[in-house]
Amino acid sequence: MSDVLKIESNRRLYANVDLTDVHEFSDSEIEKVLSFQKTHEAYKETPLKSLDAMAEHLNVSKVYVKDESYRFGLNAFKVMGGIYSIACCLAEKLQLPIEKLSFDMLKTGEVKKELGDLTFISATDGNHGRGIAWVARELGLKSVIRMPKGSSLKRLAAIRAEGADAEICDVNYDETVRLCEQIARKNDYLMIQDTAWPGYEKIPLWIMQGYAAIAKEISEQIPEPPTHIFLQAGVGSYAGGIAAYFLHKYPDAPPKIVLVEPDQADCYFQSFAREDGAMQSVGGDMATIMAGLACGEPNHTAFEILSRYTYGAVSCPDEVTALGMRIYGNPLYGDPQVVSGESGAVTMGVLYLLCTEVSLENGRKELGINESSRILLISTEGDTDPQSYREIVWKGGYPNLKRDLRGELNVG
Repeated sequence: MSDVLKIESNRRLYANVDLTDVHEFSDSEIEKVLSFQKTHEAYKETPLKSLDAMAEHLNVSKVYVKDESYRFGLNAFKVMGGIYSIACCLAEKLQLPIEKLSFDMLKTGEVKKELGDLTFISATDGNHGRGIAWVARELGLKSVIRMPKGSSLKRLAAIRAEGADAEICDVNYDETVRLCEQIARKNDYLMIQDTAWPGYEKIPLWIMQGYAAIAKEISEQIPEPPTHIFLQAGVGSYAGGIAAYFLHKYPDAPPKIVLVEPDQADCYFQSFAREDGAMQSVGGDMATIMAGLACGEPNHTAFEILSRYTYGAVSCPDEVTALGMRIYGNPLYGDPQVVSGESGAVTMGVLYLLCTEVSLENGRKELGINESSRILLISTEGDTDPQSYREIVWKGGYPNLKRDLRGELNVG
């Protein structure tokens, strides 16, 4: 386990940025995405909460948090990518533009007859797979979900409750993705994965656009543009979609993007640490409580965006997200409570330490965080494993760092 909160600046920041490279994330394009997502009767805009007391405590202007625990009743943001990517797959099979379809239309007997017996397959730590299984069940279709070694039994049960054929495998996340690809080829299943590789780019792009709709919601809720956005990395699809939308939305003054990763799966941090900034992968079991971020191989499409439009990456131990969970769950007087899970709260833990630890002052200055900063966080999940949540928030699991906290900042 790392003894430090490590910060790596991005040497390639704003290198060769061209908005035409990410035209798929323009406001008009993401409006089409959000318009389809809204056709589901369960769609409801998730709240953007202002933590004013926390902002005063951290000596910044504003702290906003988008609470994705309310998303479609599934307690996590991932379904935003799943519902749109699956709809695009079906639209393609029907040879119809997505703008001509609604979720109810895809459920009609006539459409189901034309589509035939389809099965979707995906690898997941829990939230993405549950979203895929939920969409498949809603449409009367089938899903096969495989989870990496060490996955939560509670999350497995939640996926099975959506009618999926779901199992936990004996390999890590990236190997589980490859296993699902083999199963898909053998059985002619449709693979719905949010990581891209050569030859598999279209569906991950649709998923990224689905995630970008969250950013569009934020842009319509927030009183003024954020100056900084802290984003969980994982394979980078969610972060890439959010970052690309805001780059389009505010081209003259884009917010500073900071990626946050567990130190056991910090592929973006490792990439930025290289002199040439080349994409790096991380192997092994990637044992971290931040299951949704335990991904060792970046989505290469997302990496191309994030490697040019990210101020830096933070690599941190599990205690940091546990701290974030407790801060959200026990807010300062006057601030709203946020129930945030292990992958949802890490950005709050990082922000808190950056703003309160004297040893991290250089990192705070390098990121330009000051009394004028308007910070945006996204709590990507709620208590998706309630028992684990209570062990950490109620019983003090993964206690605060009692050793001296040291900050390492590497500036390119």
